[in-house]
Amino acid sequence: MSDPVCLITGATSGIGTVTAREMANAGFRVVMACRDLTRAAELRKELRNLGNAGTIDILECDLASLASVRKAADTYLADWQRLDVLINNAGIMPRGFQRSVDGFELTFATNHLGPFLLTNLVLPLIERSAPARIVNVASRAHRRGVLELEGVDGDGSRHNDMRSYSRSKLANVMFTLALARRLQSRGVTCNCLHPGVVATNIIPQGGWMGLAGNLLKPFMLSEERGAETSLYLALSDAVAGESGGYYDEHKVRREPSSTARDVGAQEHLWRKSAAWVGFQLEIPP
Repeated sequence: MSDPVCLITGATSGIGTVTAREMANAGFRVVMACRDLTRAAELRKELRNLGNAGTIDILECDLASLASVRKAADTYLADWQRLDVLINNAGIMPRGFQRSVDGFELTFATNHLGPFLLTNLVLPLIERSAPARIVNVASRAHRRGVLELEGVDGDGSRHNDMRSYSRSKLANVMFTLALARRLQSRGVTCNCLHPGVVATNIIPQGGWMGLAGNLLKPFMLSEERGAETSLYLALSDAVAGESGGYYDEHKVRREPSSTARDVGAQEHLWRKSAAWVGFQLEIPP
């Protein structure tokens, strides 16, 4: 399998669809890790009509289920011999407190714990494929995030939709910085980004957030524009050697929040996340 391979989560909608299409256009064999297999098959058909029939594969993966993530990683490692670019793109912001099948707050489980486990499980193959890249789609919302880890497996009594989303995006940035530190001199870069405020289906319907989203949608970025920074970090020679960066929608490297840069907090999050997902192989910081 000589073509470079890109594994991307959340490819069946929004900026993930655009990212998958453009990675295929760039010559990558794209593996879409998806929960919705019907939509994934429809998307592959759409891309086939654009001339990308042989470059798109589907991998079943529900990031909210640790068992599904483990099965997906096992399948990938058995069926593909390389992984040049991993794009952790999937993200949700559901309304109200919900639990994952494993008992964790659903937003944190899907946006952080699932990608954390998936990345660590396929990391040995990424390293063998070096030079390689890991791209994590975070958000400017991380700046409002507070690392309230007791709420991850709590009773939801203090739940707030936006606070939970911001916490998960803070975790994305902290995970990126901690992983980049571990991957120094290994030929693998790890960066994260804020794609901009994009008109996608992540905005909850109903309630004040849905109303605000509908009012602001004409002023939001298109999905095409929102995918640009992910593609920049995945493909551009300008950032081939850059790692541990947080980039905004203008493809400019910015300093993340002081909380995100706290190395002690990063390591605390790493240890807690590893314990929650049952990941035993600890990469030294």
